[in-house]
Amino acid sequence: MAPPPQASKSQSPSQPSGKGEVSDLKLQLRQLAGSRAPGTDDSKRELFKKVISYMTVGIDVSSLFSEMVMCSATHDIVLKKMCYLYVGNYAKGNPDLALLTINFLQKDCRDEDPMIRGLALRSLCSLRVTNLVEYLVGPLGLGLKDGNPYVRTVAAVGVLKLYHISPSTCIDADFPSTLKMLLLNDSDSQVVANSLSALQEIWSLEASNSEEASREREGLLSKPVVYYLLNRIREFSEWAQCLVLDLVSKYVPTDSNEIFDIMNLLEDRLQHANGAVVLATTKLFLHLTLSMADVHQQVYERIKAPLLTLVSSGSPEQSYAVLSHLHLLVMRAPILFSSDYKHFYCQYNEPSYVKKLKLDMLTAVANESNTYDIVTELCEYVANVDVPIARESVRAVGKIALQQYDVNAIVDRLLQFLEMEKDYVTAETLVLVKDLLRKYPQWSQDCIAVVGNISSKNVQEPKAKASLIWMLGEYSHDMLDAPYVLETLIEDWDEEHSPEVRLHLLTAVLKCFFRRPPETQKTLGAALAAGLADSHQDVHDRALFYYRLLQNNVSVAERVVNPPKQAVSVFADTQNSEVKDRIFDEFNSLSVVYQKPSYMFTDKEHRGPFEFSEDPGSLSVGAESADNVLPAHRVEASDNDLLLSTSEKEESKGLISNGSAYNTSSYDASSVAQATSQLTISNSSSPQPTFAIDDLLGLGPAIAPAPPSLNLSARAVLEPSSFQRKWAQLPVSLTQEISMNPQGIAALTSPQVLLRHMQAHSVHCIASGGQAPNFKFFFYAQKAEEATTFFLVECVINTSTSKAQMKLKADDQSLSEAFSTLFQSALSKFGMS
Repeated sequence: MAPPPQASKSQSPSQPSGKGEVSDLKLQLRQLAGSRAPGTDDSKRELFKKVISYMTVGIDVSSLFSEMVMCSATHDIVLKKMCYLYVGNYAKGNPDLALLTINFLQKDCRDEDPMIRGLALRSLCSLRVTNLVEYLVGPLGLGLKDGNPYVRTVAAVGVLKLYHISPSTCIDADFPSTLKMLLLNDSDSQVVANSLSALQEIWSLEASNSEEASREREGLLSKPVVYYLLNRIREFSEWAQCLVLDLVSKYVPTDSNEIFDIMNLLEDRLQHANGAVVLATTKLFLHLTLSMADVHQQVYERIKAPLLTLVSSGSPEQSYAVLSHLHLLVMRAPILFSSDYKHFYCQYNEPSYVKKLKLDMLTAVANESNTYDIVTELCEYVANVDVPIARESVRAVGKIALQQYDVNAIVDRLLQFLEMEKDYVTAETLVLVKDLLRKYPQWSQDCIAVVGNISSKNVQEPKAKASLIWMLGEYSHDMLDAPYVLETLIEDWDEEHSPEVRLHLLTAVLKCFFRRPPETQKTLGAALAAGLADSHQDVHDRALFYYRLLQNNVSVAERVVNPPKQAVSVFADTQNSEVKDRIFDEFNSLSVVYQKPSYMFTDKEHRGPFEFSEDPGSLSVGAESADNVLPAHRVEASDNDLLLSTSEKEESKGLISNGSAYNTSSYDASSVAQATSQLTISNSSSPQPTFAIDDLLGLGPAIAPAPPSLNLSARAVLEPSSFQRKWAQLPVSLTQEISMNPQGIAALTSPQVLLRHMQAHSVHCIASGGQAPNFKFFFYAQKAEEATTFFLVECVINTSTSKAQMKLKADDQSLSEAFSTLFQSALSKFGMS
């Protein structure tokens, strides 16, 4: 019996069947190029689809360029679109071939169909070939004056594309002036929006080279332009509305009446269905009322409902973005959101990133009135099958307890977590109980009674184990089994891989020894011996330090290791208030979502004086950059033990055991245990030597090198053209935000007042402007000894926030910090005399 015939498989149009497929396409396209037979366009469509599919998957079909151009002579708009897509993809890589497209694109720019005119103009501007710039000017000029709004819309964006290819050609053709005319007079809202977008980018880039462009950029923020755009805002698309609202947020109203007029005009934008428009309007309202405390608070009340609606009605991604902005507002004014805490309850079907953010918000809004409900809800999440959310819920309960809200009930809830017999819950709870005991020592009896029932073998996470060991040492007088638990842990020393746990273990055993010497003396000797033999440098150092401290004077050791302690009142905040203010200034941007200012994730050049670790939870703000940290005193490799005195170092030089930097051969377990057995809790009558801390470390007195001196020339001269050229060429070497004193803010009635003051400190001004609350200055200074070394400064002062934003460029970047210090010193003295 014959086998059944195999069904023929249809080949995928996205892959050529053989090496000759492209050649076959070329032949077929050439045959159809001049044909006018019926059905030709349908045949072309099939061939064009194959070409585009090959191009999409990365197959080189550039050899078909001339045939594709010849086949573009048609009125079929679908064929035109596919041809334009093909040409735009290969034109930049093949400038010579792109020249072939100029004639047919220019011809299509004069087609009677406005859709074809617009598509052709867009493709012509997208060629991105510098040699073809001269062919763009004519069609762009016609497109800007075209009677169809679609063509004008495309032409407005085309001007911006031309500027990026050849700025001089765009400026010489006076296209920005035409765009300005369209912005103020065109009847189509999309044309107005595209013109505004193009003008903002062109004038912003051109402002550094042209004072006229700078004036034009400022002119966009004039009252007539702003009010014209606001009155037409309902005609714009969502994207265009956000563009207008962002522009208006930079406008400085003359008085409070104007602020209220703008807010009344945009009131209905808060009810818009698009989240971007609502957030842009929110940003505008917040920034307009920043200097009006009462109105600012009313704005918070007004924007709550729209934002909460967006959270509940949008996608998870939109909910997260809006929640991030709400979280920023909650951190600034938690009392205003305390009654809306139920909106931040987690839903079962929400993704983890949304739940985590909601937990942070519940922690932030907790107060005396809602703590019970919030903690009850959080306790439900602790039993969640999602382990990360359960952990975050335990942390949230602990954070609320540390805020002094209804501590009695919260402590009981936390202790109940220890009875759930879930490892991750127990681990997180132990860490929090440790912090609670540091802040509320009066709860030690209740906490220790529960913690004492936990077996150390059931706690494996390093932080949790370290917390348990800390409690064993700190409250060893209340925990009957503390010495024996610590003894068991010392016996398992080699199995403990975490240095953090071993460090805590050394300290806990020593604390326990001072309270219960007979039971702990043997354990202490074993702990010190194990610590001295430890390969980890910090563990070794601590064990050696404790051994010598005990050997020197037991009473002093007790005062050092176990001094009288006061309850911790405030735990260190993880985020500086100055950073939070900077994030608030960048409202409705990725800065809010990332919870860090934009310069932290854009360009390293703009990080300025702030230093941040990779972990967003551990922010540190310093006054000096990492490049200017003073070098530490060097210790030679022969300095085997930093805790040896100078004379002992000379004796022990060159002694290295097992390749370690420490010589521990004289501190074996037997000698340490024997020495420890002779320890008693009493004062020694022998005189005790005293050491300065630097001598104890074997480093000698630490002398910080003097900062480099910098003298400025009082007669510095710099031409405006030279300033502009230097400003465009030099990179930004430093950016800083400076807090100004109230006297200086009060004295800043006009720019000239500050100019005279800074000139007295050899800092000269080349340009200034603005009015309250925003003033902008461009300063320069010259190093006295070197006529070619200049410092250029852009300084923007906001009198409402009492902050000055400084951007520094220097010929010699190594002197940036020194000049910044001089500049800040001069600015701080403004208004004081």
